[in-house]
Amino acid sequence: MNTKNIAFLVAGVVFLSFPLVIHSDYYQHLVIIALMWVVIGSSWNLLAGYTGLVSFGHAIFFGTGAYTAGILFTKVGISAWWGMMFGGIASMVIGLIVGWVCLRLRGPYFALATLAGGEIFRLIATNWESLTEGMVGILIIQTFKSKILYYYSALALAFLCVYIIHLLMKTKWGYYFLSIREDQDAAESLGINTTLYKNLSLLMSAFFTGMAGAFYMNYMAFIDPEVVFSLHHISIMAILVGIVGGVATILGPTVGAFVMVGVQEIFRSAFFGAGPKWVSQVHALVFGLLVIFVIMFLAKGIVGDWPKIRRAVFRIGESTR
Repeated sequence: MNTKNIAFLVAGVVFLSFPLVIHSDYYQHLVIIALMWVVIGSSWNLLAGYTGLVSFGHAIFFGTGAYTAGILFTKVGISAWWGMMFGGIASMVIGLIVGWVCLRLRGPYFALATLAGGEIFRLIATNWESLTEGMVGILIIQTFKSKILYYYSALALAFLCVYIIHLLMKTKWGYYFLSIREDQDAAESLGINTTLYKNLSLLMSAFFTGMAGAFYMNYMAFIDPEVVFSLHHISIMAILVGIVGGVATILGPTVGAFVMVGVQEIFRSAFFGAGPKWVSQVHALVFGLLVIFVIMFLAKGIVGDWPKIRRAVFRIGESTR
């Protein structure tokens, strides 16, 4: 058994045993949120990192999944857990519409179009009060009192998302996604239907992001447009998770999710919870500085540039002897 397989085995044991060993609701909550961001970051990475379509509008799919689960529960009486699957499907339908409009554009124009789309959906959710309850939001009753079942649900969803993307990138579809990222015109000249495969990448990304949104509805039991369609808290955070962890790497978003959630929580509560209110908001500044550092010194992210990090650590260790 090689080192990589041992590392995966140890990680699996740690994740499976975590809630059985650590009984603190607070730490379980942090890991649950981080696992949710693993799904969102990996979904964004599939579209932006592997297919080259940088999205600033993943809140569209997250919010759609969350509201699908909430509306099914409040309007139809269907369990919000069924809404996880329906949320993914509804997000794919919305993804078809977004793709029809935005995939006509390339580069920064596509990114700006998705950004505008996210704001449009936020306004729709805010003003369509008969369906979404507007700014009042949707409140449901949590199914479980214990966080353990939510933890394992989030873990299963994160594993499923990462593993499917891992398998997908080894198939013909994955190579087509990469060819579109590298040179769309060249890919078209080779007979690849770039419109089809860009849509497929968008739909898969939307599906998992929608499932993450529906999980959020089940776990947090409350949503409103400013939360689930937020540009800063959802769309930008998805980008930061990918960039910090490593764009176009399978495990990059996983590492990025835990780093970003950890940094955010440190500045919100762990060290500064009793300090002035402005200090709890400084995490946004730290996020920006962290991204600048990564872009300047670790352009491939923590996972992509791990050999560089390892060499630097060993060099420092040798110099201190």
